[in-house]
Amino acid sequence: MQASSQVVTVVVLLADPEAPTAIAKRLAQTLPARLAEKSGRQRRFAVEVVSRPFTAGAEDPSTLMHRIVDRGSAENWDIVVALTDLPLHSHRRRLVVDLSHAHGTALLSLPSLGGWRLQAKARRVVEEAVLSLAGPRSPGGEQAPDSGPTLGPFAGRLTPIHPGPVSEEELADLRYVAGGPRGYLKLLVGMVRANRPWRLVPGLSKALAAALATGAIATVDDTVWSLATSLSTPRLVVATVGSVGLMIGWLIVDANLWQGTADGSPETRRRSILYNTSTVVTVSIGAVVCYVGLMVVNFVWALFMLNGHVFASATQHPLNAENYCTLSWFVASIATVGGALGSGLESDEAIRAAAYSTREQERRHMLQGEHDG
Repeated sequence: MQASSQVVTVVVLLADPEAPTAIAKRLAQTLPARLAEKSGRQRRFAVEVVSRPFTAGAEDPSTLMHRIVDRGSAENWDIVVALTDLPLHSHRRRLVVDLSHAHGTALLSLPSLGGWRLQAKARRVVEEAVLSLAGPRSPGGEQAPDSGPTLGPFAGRLTPIHPGPVSEEELADLRYVAGGPRGYLKLLVGMVRANRPWRLVPGLSKALAAALATGAIATVDDTVWSLATSLSTPRLVVATVGSVGLMIGWLIVDANLWQGTADGSPETRRRSILYNTSTVVTVSIGAVVCYVGLMVVNFVWALFMLNGHVFASATQHPLNAENYCTLSWFVASIATVGGALGSGLESDEAIRAAAYSTREQERRHMLQGEHDG
């Protein structure tokens, strides 16, 4: 893929749908000017965004790089940087970015950048990758000897990102991986962010309806009033942990979210631990968000529905701010259990769609097909 113009270099951001495409579109707004400023050779850049599910049915970086190169050659693009929210591994390492200077392509795995300031981190990596790929080339199309393929400060000494091994048969000639405990933690946080756990409960309409209905009924029940005012804070905490734990366990078991291992290889076990950990964290955050939301809803519901005289006669306690909060807290635990039971009415596909990103759903469908086969 040689430059089609000496004046303008066409950079294509090939992005998986949804979150990667949204990130790519935001990058495209400022990338041309930033690249022109940093290149320092009076060079102009035109940036286009192409949204395609290029990772469908594959998670091997070598296979994906071949797809990107083939697509770029067919479209006559100068430089292609592919963005995906699928975690990638190569040579038992967690991949951050692959580059092929001979073909003008790069593959970026967004989860490896972590979950905080993702847009800024992606911009930095994409800028450095494009500038590296757009460097001077020899007549044969290879990177010129005096412009060795290295990337900029995003892989500095204080980050867990460092160069990784590349085999001779691969298209990539430069690879950066995330190593050590910090790299593992960044990838895990990035995977959880890609799953968007805050969307778990709204995506489960039947479970949400069951939780709200349970909370509404429990709020006006005098037996619940008596229990709430008699429970100590430690018991309320136990009720919270128990109800949230029940919802987490129920969702994971009922929808078969736990990923088993088809073989006993150490690499397969490590990946399963990573994916299962991201599942537990994702569902846990969703359950906690659900619990807090139910507390707020129950508190507002109690403000409108409860009568102080009736409450006092039933519990021998005044209906003050403390008892409003205590009742809402206890009812949230009851409602969370109702929501967990209500999630049993959801299909497994609906729960997976609420718990995972599109790419993670496709990956699990592919693994399920391999196991069934």
